[in-house]
Amino acid sequence: MQNATRNLAFADEFIVAKLVENVVDYDVEDAVVVNLSPSVMVTGDEHPAIVPAWKSTWLKGGKIKSAERAALIKVVRPTNLGGCMFRGWDWLGNRIRSFPRDTPLYISAQDEIGKVSLDPRVFTNERATSREPQEFTLKLNLWWSPGDTDCFIHNEHPFLETHTQIHGIGRMQKFKHRDQTTIYEDVLMPIGYSHDPFCRVTGHNEWTYPWHRYYADTDSVWLAVELHP
Repeated sequence: MQNATRNLAFADEFIVAKLVENVVDYDVEDAVVVNLSPSVMVTGDEHPAIVPAWKSTWLKGGKIKSAERAALIKVVRPTNLGGCMFRGWDWLGNRIRSFPRDTPLYISAQDEIGKVSLDPRVFTNERATSREPQEFTLKLNLWWSPGDTDCFIHNEHPFLETHTQIHGIGRMQKFKHRDQTTIYEDVLMPIGYSHDPFCRVTGHNEWTYPWHRYYADTDSVWLAVELHP
């Protein structure tokens, strides 16, 4: 069915969040639009534009001409947005015992979107054409932190991931060691931006990540896109 639409698990009165599948000529009033597929998304009308696989844009009175699957997300009530912990969001320290108790990093409910087939080395930009596609489960969730939050340097994930900035301004950073003074790359994250994957494939269902973190410059909401083997 064309333009099959449903709310994502983290949608509420503060955040509009929708999943649209088999997208054709879908009007977008105002939202960050994330391409959740290994094929391109086409936006615009008189002057079509390409949004590559796993990338995003901010449409305002725009149109998605075609896409396999897209998320549309917009913070519509920023006032008291930080009360998300009282609306079902979880402090990360409840899940990771070693997480610093003074770090205000909160995670929304996670939404399992479905299956996707892709070559992980294409996802990580290590090659251009698919040779070894495999099936992954696609999962989405949001994160929230107030401004000037260090969201914890880490390098372990049992999945492929990327992130999209939804609200505020942040950055994804890489480090030589688990020490913020060893930073060697600083990727700015304005609203509507999705960074390139940080990981590299080292084997079947094996990949390595550099030491990295998200840093919230302002009160920020960002989307995590996870591909689980």
